Amino acid sequence: MADIAKLVEELSKLTVMEAAELAKALEEEWGVSAAAAVAVAGPAAGGGDAGAAAEEKDEFDVVLTGDGGKKIQVIKEVRAITGLGLSEAKALVEGAPKPIKEGVNKAEAEEIKGKIEAAGGTVELK
Repeated sequence: MADIAKLVEELSKLTVMEAAELAKALEEEWGVSAAAAVAVAGPAAGGGDAGAAAEEKDEFDVVLTGDGGKKIQVIKEVRAITGLGLSEAKALVEGAPKPIKEGVNKAEAEEIKGKIEAAGGTVELK
């Protein structure tokens, strides 16, 4: 049997994106819905009801938290995602933390997060 304390410690280190991937993997492996997987993994992750509530949200704000030292690449990606001009995108990146998009669905939020992180930036979903 697995060491429960070690498992709890490891799950507590997961990012939101990793927790979502875990939920999807458990759903596929066990043949259960994502809501049930979150209900099982949520309390173990130390998030309790707050963790489950975050996963059940249907609208997210994508917030740029930093450029990761690759400001030009992040500005280019922000422009592509938002349609902002160069100066507006530069101001957004330099003024981080700032929202890139607000009120988007989970799939779009995860997609934006992946693009910004691939460019070198850091993003938080709220």
